[in-house]
Amino acid sequence: MAATARSVLKVSRTPFARSLVSSSRFSTTAAKNTNLKERLAQLIPAELENVKAVRAEHGKKSFGPVLVDQLYGGMRGLPALIWDGSVLDAEEGIRFRGKTIPECQALLPKAPGGQEPLPEGLFWLLVTGEIPTQEQVTELSKDWAARSALPEFVEELLDRCPPTLHPMSQFSLAVTALNHDSAFAKAYQDGISKKEYWGPVFEDCMDLIAKLPNIAGRIYRNVFGKGKLPSIDASKDYSHNLATLLGFGDNEAFVELMRLYITIHSDHEGGNVSAHTGKLVGSALSDPFLAFAASLNGLAGPLHGLANQEVLLWLRKMQSQIGENATDEAVKEYVWATLKGGQVVPGYGHAVLRKTDPRYTAQREFALKHMPDDPLFKLVGQIYNIVPDILLEAGKAKNPWPNVDAHSGALLTHYGLTQMQFYTVLFGVSRAFGVAAQLIWDRALGAPLERPKSYSTAAIDKMFKGKQ
Repeated sequence: MAATARSVLKVSRTPFARSLVSSSRFSTTAAKNTNLKERLAQLIPAELENVKAVRAEHGKKSFGPVLVDQLYGGMRGLPALIWDGSVLDAEEGIRFRGKTIPECQALLPKAPGGQEPLPEGLFWLLVTGEIPTQEQVTELSKDWAARSALPEFVEELLDRCPPTLHPMSQFSLAVTALNHDSAFAKAYQDGISKKEYWGPVFEDCMDLIAKLPNIAGRIYRNVFGKGKLPSIDASKDYSHNLATLLGFGDNEAFVELMRLYITIHSDHEGGNVSAHTGKLVGSALSDPFLAFAASLNGLAGPLHGLANQEVLLWLRKMQSQIGENATDEAVKEYVWATLKGGQVVPGYGHAVLRKTDPRYTAQREFALKHMPDDPLFKLVGQIYNIVPDILLEAGKAKNPWPNVDAHSGALLTHYGLTQMQFYTVLFGVSRAFGVAAQLIWDRALGAPLERPKSYSTAAIDKMFKGKQ
């Protein structure tokens, strides 16, 4: 066991020390000579001890009341999951292993000449809680490139899909089919010890992430007639290869956008539909391919991953009615007409956040740097200055500020990726990072099968009838 892990085990015996462990056990930079799997193996024993300590000290404590309204309201805000990769704060937004998006942008390794963080580094952070070295990120890029090839039957499966089949359906289909070669499914069938589950799950998750660009690129080119798929370049990073497979690899700004996009969309704690679905299905010991395919089916819903498409449709409709350089007054009138027509302003408000989504801010800063004169970006900025006051006046939202979906479509459109049906596929590629990291830790920590208790309406009525 590494010295860091031994020291954590040593200090985790006292309550005060355990409080320090919870905030610092993943804070050191990874050893220079370890790859991701080796570093994870060093961290697992200490984290198992930490979980035991937290449960021993706090396991019998109440974590807040459960209201009947929460059961009927989609469990909104109900504390029910452990999700280690990220936590969403209502005021400051998402933190990846305790680090804000600006901190990730500053600290995570970047490509030569690039300014945005490499998603490889973000995945290392999600798995270990540590900032990797440039060398470790480079090795991870090479590892994913080496794993990226699709089985021939999966390629044929995608090539036989009609272009009318939604890209997300094709995406889910291909990921499900990768289960054919699951290391975990084989190991489980061979009787692997529960303590060793995390090893083949790690391998499956690495294979999953590595193969997603080839899947996404093949779907994009098949559906939208973009020609033959190029090969993965082992000397390039993950985002550069994804951009190339989509046909935009020669545009360095688009490559940088992909680095930022994947990073900020990778994880958003565990309660959203796609993240929770992956964790739930994984808890049944379904392999990571099956678990993530289920995540994708949830992400495909219009209340989840299709939101940025809804924003772009609304923006385009607005432009068609009031023009590209409309006055503030014209925009205000259009927004009010939207609300009075019984519709929401897409891209504004959030179930948890009570301030502007920092993912929105990161995209806005990117646009100011790379495309300040783009007409659609100008409209997005104009709306940003107008909509919150209108929503507050109308009493339509606890949080009147924009979320991540309010901006991403405008950025993709600027660089020529105009096929809105494909946007959720990019979201899915990104979301694999967070789901995969949690699946690895769930198996390493021996997380149980999820089995919450349900009640009927009649049972609820009987339970409280006659009581104050």
